[in-house]
Amino acid sequence: MKVLVFGEGVDLALEDLAAAAPGYDYVLATDEAATLREAAEAEIIIGLAHVIPGRVLAAAPRLRWIQALTTGTDQLEALPELRPEVVVTAMRGIQGPQMAELTFLLMLSLLRDIRGTLERQAARIWDRRPQKLLHGRTVTILGVGSIAEHLAERCRLFGMRVIGVSAGRQEAPHFDRILPREVLADAAAQADFLVVLVPFSATTRHIVDAGVLAAMRPDAFLVNIARGAVVDEAALLACLAERRIAGAGLDVFAVEPLPADNPLWGLPNVIITPHVGGVSDIYMQQALPALVANLRGWQAEGQAGLRNLTRAAAVGA
Repeated sequence: MKVLVFGEGVDLALEDLAAAAPGYDYVLATDEAATLREAAEAEIIIGLAHVIPGRVLAAAPRLRWIQALTTGTDQLEALPELRPEVVVTAMRGIQGPQMAELTFLLMLSLLRDIRGTLERQAARIWDRRPQKLLHGRTVTILGVGSIAEHLAERCRLFGMRVIGVSAGRQEAPHFDRILPREVLADAAAQADFLVVLVPFSATTRHIVDAGVLAAMRPDAFLVNIARGAVVDEAALLACLAERRIAGAGLDVFAVEPLPADNPLWGLPNVIITPHVGGVSDIYMQQALPALVANLRGWQAEGQAGLRNLTRAAAVGA
């Protein structure tokens, strides 16, 4: 069974994969012509969801399963070349440490005005100021999944109050309260930090809209490490420019890479990171156990043996 592996953006050694999950013919995607030839025989594709092109899917008539090495698969599943009979699985939960650490980087940088501190350092200005603490502050986390649980645990260790907002869960470890999405604006009004972790879907597009932003306090911050489209970027831009909230830490955007002429770049109350929330220097060490479990599960039971299914094969396909 041929497995076409896209190595772009990941440090995945085929020999390690073959040793842990034997019984497959692993082939690395290289130049486009060779990749398209290999795709003709591939039954499985492994890679970051956003680097798997539609032309490869179109050239893979035997394809049955795609293992995305990312949490989000919306870009992949939106490709018209993805046939109904192809199963898609994702990586879930392994990015908890790096997503939580980025959130803390952004929260602390915003709260303590790290941009101003670095500007004063560059100007050689010694200016001691009162330092604001995370301790005692409230974080509202929109989206209560495994990554949110990682973040909530760490927030509690910092002495923060943690509120979750979820469409389905009513309780989860490390949360003080979980509220339904219908009262998102009320939950946002309680927050010193509104952290967006909800997956992108038709129901979550612009879930953080002008109304939610208006409910936030003037001294509150927004942190988006989910998907750009879950926040109404135009409404956020106006809100930040008019200082109706204190600032934002943004890792994701409606258009990526963020265009050089986007006004968000120039706002002094915004910290921008280039969609690095799920990235780590040990990513494949984190991903390999889940990847191997799915490869073994596919051998044993097909779709029924897969974990973290985001798209099942269509009935009758």
